[in-house]
Amino acid sequence: MSFIQRTDRRLLASAIYVTLAIAGTVSTTLAADAGLAGQPPEPPFDQERFNKEKPERNWSLIVGAGGIYEPEYEGSGDFKVQPVPFVVFTYGEWLEIDPRGVTITAFEHNGFALAAKVGYEGGRDEDDADRLRGLGDIDFAATVGAKASYKWDGFEIYASVDQTIEGSESLIGTFGAEYQAPVSERLILGAGVEAVVANDKHMQSYFGVTAAQAARSGLAEYKAEAGLKRVNVSASAIYLLSENWLIRGEAGVGFLTGDAADSPIVEEKTQPSASLFVGYKF
Repeated sequence: MSFIQRTDRRLLASAIYVTLAIAGTVSTTLAADAGLAGQPPEPPFDQERFNKEKPERNWSLIVGAGGIYEPEYEGSGDFKVQPVPFVVFTYGEWLEIDPRGVTITAFEHNGFALAAKVGYEGGRDEDDADRLRGLGDIDFAATVGAKASYKWDGFEIYASVDQTIEGSESLIGTFGAEYQAPVSERLILGAGVEAVVANDKHMQSYFGVTAAQAARSGLAEYKAEAGLKRVNVSASAIYLLSENWLIRGEAGVGFLTGDAADSPIVEEKTQPSASLFVGYKF
């Protein structure tokens, strides 16, 4: 999803009409002057010389920074505030680069779209929280995936799948719906809901405890299997401070389910989060 899409609008018709009227009057006067009949005609009126409207761009760049308030790890009962820089670049309707990765829309027709994605999985360090001691690290890794979506009048439904390369070797599916609509010329509100399912490798990596990990950490041995991992709901707001400056806030809560919720690693099944960013659009 784009963070924001806007098109500059300026109206300069009055200046063009006045210029046309003056040009027409001069042309008539010259035609009636016999002394000037042999001279070559005036060159055609060049409207572009008087058109001060900026040409439309098919790209957008937003640069900014902000912070995220979130659990120390998925399932933690403790929270942290993390500063985050961000860059959002879009080109036409087919390319978007944002903090989650790169999305390339290969097909779009009447609101239906198919896209390819390249992103990352952040992994997890056992030093992130006391409860993770002895569980070992989960490596940072790249992800590749695909997304199908349908948009209609501010409403979008989507389904995506992402495969982690190395790391946890996760296969994750996400199904959701979002709605975003302008409330005024400056304020845009949005809301969304999604469900996340994961394969055995992801569930065991993040929520399982092997015999060796149990011996090191003191947690009970636990096997986590594939299934519905969590359900997320969120609300967002974008406020345009000026033509270039904007502020974006989002609040959400995730509910761990199934084997993820029952894991001895998990302290809290309810996982709230909030973020606030300020950006400049070029």
